[in-house]
Amino acid sequence: MTIRKLLIAVFILAAIDLAVAQTPSEALDAKVEAFLKKHKGGWHDLNVPYEDGKTLHDIVVGRHYTSALEIGTSTGHSTIWLAWAMSKTGGKVITLELNEERHKEALKNIEEAGLSKYVDARLGNAHDLVKQLPGPFDFVFSDADKNWYKQYFIDLDPKLKPGGCFTTHNVTDGQASEEYLNYVKNHAHYKTTIDRSSRAGVMISYKD
Repeated sequence: MTIRKLLIAVFILAAIDLAVAQTPSEALDAKVEAFLKKHKGGWHDLNVPYEDGKTLHDIVVGRHYTSALEIGTSTGHSTIWLAWAMSKTGGKVITLELNEERHKEALKNIEEAGLSKYVDARLGNAHDLVKQLPGPFDFVFSDADKNWYKQYFIDLDPKLKPGGCFTTHNVTDGQASEEYLNYVKNHAHYKTTIDRSSRAGVMISYKD
C-alpha cells in the first residue's frame, strides 16, 4: 500500500469514527431508551404505565423543571422517566418509598439505567418526609397512598414554586377520591387538566 492510499484509509476511518461518536448525553439517552425498551411491559408492583412515564418526562423537559419530588417510588419506573428528564434539564428528583424491598429494587433499576446521579432516593414514611422536606420544588408527582392525596397536596402547595406543576396518578380509574379531585380542580391558584393516555390517568395542575 502506498503512503497516499494509507493516508486515504486513515482519513476514511477517522471520518467514520467521527460520524458514529456520541456525546455523553446521547450515550445516556441511548442507554435509558434501551433499558426502557428491555423492560417495557414488565413493570408491575404499583408502577406507572409506559404512557404515563412519558407524560411526566415530557412535562419536565418541556417546562425545564429542575427540582422534582416523587411520592411513591415503587421499583422505579416513573423515577427513571423523571430522572431521564432531569438529565436533560440539569436537575434532580427526590423520590420517597415506604417499602424497603421496593426501594432496593428501584435503586438497582435506576443504576442499570445509568441515572443514579439524578436521583435522591429516600426510604421512609412519606406522611412525615413530605412535611420535613424544605423544598422548593417546581414539579411534584403524587402516586402513593390515595387516601392521603389531599394532605400531600396541602403540605406541598406552599413548597411548590409559582409556575410549578403538581401531578397526581390514578385519577381516572377510581382510586383517587372525588373530594380530592374537586379540591384541586377548584383551587383558585391552579389550572388543572387530565391526561388520559392510560387507563390510570394523570391529573396535571399548574400553579399560578
